[in-house]
Amino acid sequence: MQDDPAKDRPSFVDQAALTRHRARARLDRAGFLHDEARLELQERLLDVNRSFTHPAIVTPFCDTWADFLPDARVVPDEAVLDLDPGAHDLVIHTMGLHWADDPVGQIVQCRRALQPDGLFIGVMLGGDSLQELRLSLAQAEAEVMGGLSPRVAPMGEIRDLGGLLGRAGLSLPVADRLPRDVSYQTMFHLIRDLRDMGETNALTARHRAIPPRAFFPRAAQIYADNHGTGEGRIKARFELVFLTGWAPHDSQQKPLRPGSAAARLAEALETTEFNEAAKPVPPRKDDT
Repeated sequence: MQDDPAKDRPSFVDQAALTRHRARARLDRAGFLHDEARLELQERLLDVNRSFTHPAIVTPFCDTWADFLPDARVVPDEAVLDLDPGAHDLVIHTMGLHWADDPVGQIVQCRRALQPDGLFIGVMLGGDSLQELRLSLAQAEAEVMGGLSPRVAPMGEIRDLGGLLGRAGLSLPVADRLPRDVSYQTMFHLIRDLRDMGETNALTARHRAIPPRAFFPRAAQIYADNHGTGEGRIKARFELVFLTGWAPHDSQQKPLRPGSAAARLAEALETTEFNEAAKPVPPRKDDT
């Protein structure tokens, strides 16, 4: 039997810590991002204008999402997803991909669980999330402790996340974002919400020693100075990224072959086309 190469692959997430954080989450107190994701998913499914009879939902918060779709199979976002190949016409992976060691592997498993022309939708936190907190903690750590350590998980940029869909073998890929700005009384109130969300630091390389007493007050002051609202509060940005793709099927639209266009773009835009020597391109014989 061959060894599984994934076993020797370094993990950027401390899975034991992540499990503890999620177990103590209180989404009844700080579940607004899940509420936003649910509303947005409902609208997107209405726009698709298709009835899905065999949906599945992958999420680290199964109880929260259990009632989202009737008769949906709801499974945790474990390394190996409990989904049967070709069993579903819709798979939603929600609020877990930003902590995945292998997000492409997660999406590949979702694609394999789809029937031909089945729909995949992923929802995750994106790279604009918590930038204010990241910068404030980094500056305070440099001042107080003389170094830097990862304190906020790195989250993918939308241009990179969209590429995951094609790598996973999905057709008609689309990635878009939904930013949300939230205000808090202090940085400590934001951290309390992150704890209730199950989104506090679970990075393997995190600094595990208790920081000096001055560290967090200094970070809070930096945060207030640089990211205050002018009303005695601070602002925090969260970004939800939505990834959409379809399991390949012959009925789907396909791109035209290069050079097969029936008309030039310049004609449609009513402008003049120039070649590399900056000379007007004469019309083709069939254009006259």
